[in-house]
Amino acid sequence: MLKKFSLLDLSPIPEGQTAADALRNTIDLAKHAERQGYHRFWLAEHHNMPGIASSATAVMIGQVAAATSTIRVGSGGVMLPNHAPLMVAEQFGTLASLFPDRIDLGLGRAPGTDMNTARALRRHMQGGNEFPQEVVELMGYLEPAALRSPVKAIPGQGTQVPIWILGSSTGGAQVAAYLGLPYAFASHFAPQMINEALHIYRSHFRPSDNLAEPYVMVAAGLYAADTDEEAQYLRSSHMLGFARLRTGRPGKLPYPVKDLSAEIPDGVLSAISEDLSVAAIGSPETVQRQLTEIADRYQADELILTAGIHDHAARVKSFAIGAEVLKQIIAA
Repeated sequence: MLKKFSLLDLSPIPEGQTAADALRNTIDLAKHAERQGYHRFWLAEHHNMPGIASSATAVMIGQVAAATSTIRVGSGGVMLPNHAPLMVAEQFGTLASLFPDRIDLGLGRAPGTDMNTARALRRHMQGGNEFPQEVVELMGYLEPAALRSPVKAIPGQGTQVPIWILGSSTGGAQVAAYLGLPYAFASHFAPQMINEALHIYRSHFRPSDNLAEPYVMVAAGLYAADTDEEAQYLRSSHMLGFARLRTGRPGKLPYPVKDLSAEIPDGVLSAISEDLSVAAIGSPETVQRQLTEIADRYQADELILTAGIHDHAARVKSFAIGAEVLKQIIAA
């Protein structure tokens, strides 16, 4: 049964605007989200993407937390293979020390970028099998004093920042289940393996000091407006931007268009429509029906919503509509 709803922001850089504009929009959106009743406001780590400004994720989490007062702020996520676990513990330990009981640490195992940029980030490449061990190492730095450890995260030690495992396949589900951590699935852009991943997570979950039973967050796109037609128009920016990314032409978030078929080849449009199928698009009534269906289909404990809408005011309004709809769904 759905318990909470949250917001995922990538600080999109719209065509005609700058990264500075995008970051200011993120802070403004977070203030609105807090007033609208969103439980968390998460930012995602991506690199070398012209349309995304949230690359310095921990920095922006601090800015958002400073501009708000009650909403939880965190990463959705930090791509752990790009970072030394000790540095992540120090960064998020610092955030937790400044903003007690408001910081979340969502961890992903992908690079969040292309391979050339991944090499620039890491200096050396690993095979990817180190993720579970690095999560355990990071958790250790955030726990109360480990007397036998010569290395401590300061700040960080004892903050016990809540850790989430993020995933778009089954690997993250296995890690989350084994460690007894909450699990967030990236169904907003890669829904193909969600059923298998959630089954693995729930059936293999081991209770821990962090969590007594499985807790699932499902990500979904949200494009809400006064009418279904307007919502589809707003969503066209994200569809077009995603198509350009998938065909090797990444750029800023495009202006919306009325006819996507004139902009995107049929085969590409079909593929990205499947990738972005976990979404609610339409009027308040349409969005309520679709969000209820998504929550019920995956038995989500929490929904986290995201949107690539070019106009900032329209994006704020879309999330406001979503908040009102989700309050009704939870209360029903």
